[in-house]
Amino acid sequence: MFGAIPQRAWSRRYPVDDGHRCRLAMHAGLTLTRCGRVILIDTGVGDKQLEQLRSTSYDFHGLTDLREALRVRGISPGQVTDIVLTHLHFDHCGQVTRRENDRIVPVFPEAVCWVGRAQWENALNPHPLEAESYFPENMEGIEKAGKLRLVGADCDLCEGVRLRLYEGHTSGQLVTYVQTDESTAVFAGDVIPIAAQVSPPWISAYDVCPMTSYDEKIRLLDEAAARNQVLVHCHDAYTPCSTVKKINNFYKISRKVFP
Repeated sequence: MFGAIPQRAWSRRYPVDDGHRCRLAMHAGLTLTRCGRVILIDTGVGDKQLEQLRSTSYDFHGLTDLREALRVRGISPGQVTDIVLTHLHFDHCGQVTRRENDRIVPVFPEAVCWVGRAQWENALNPHPLEAESYFPENMEGIEKAGKLRLVGADCDLCEGVRLRLYEGHTSGQLVTYVQTDESTAVFAGDVIPIAAQVSPPWISAYDVCPMTSYDEKIRLLDEAAARNQVLVHCHDAYTPCSTVKKINNFYKISRKVFP
């Protein structure tokens, strides 16, 4: 998760066990707009590939079925109007579809799925170093249902919800900006997946273009610090949201936010 940064440095900011493993989250976002849209941001890993993934280095536990999480909030799967997928790695889009007998079908049947165009093309023909992060069955049911919307440039999904493209971790990653009454919430995806990575050089080894990641993090952080935006850290098990401040050329967490 921290690339070339020595463990003795990053372990002071993020807990690690005796096996050098980090506990990570797969947070999903839910936005209810004044115009009546019900928007999910990412869906986590789902259950289609769990056994295959567990046979590698992942130890999944405490997983939440998004359908149940929504029902607790009085929302049925059919009421979801939009799903923004930051990118198509398995831990961000797995629960957008499910197995139904021998078919792959959408979990949220009425929802349009927003995906970066460059990310979609990358997922169809990935580089071998990134290929294991993609499972075609996650999105096959979405494309067949005609629910795929590709984003080639920054755009407004609706009033108060803007989608912006960021590079580095993978091609065409979408970051969602949600304007609230108090501030702007920024679902940063894997641009800044955990709060400890607000330092620009602290870049995950999963990022395919680390120098681009560095520049993109600064672009996101400069605006977040200047406008007091709330960053959502999708993989942080301890600090799901935070604000940041800039001191000279350094960035640090100014306030932890718990939604």
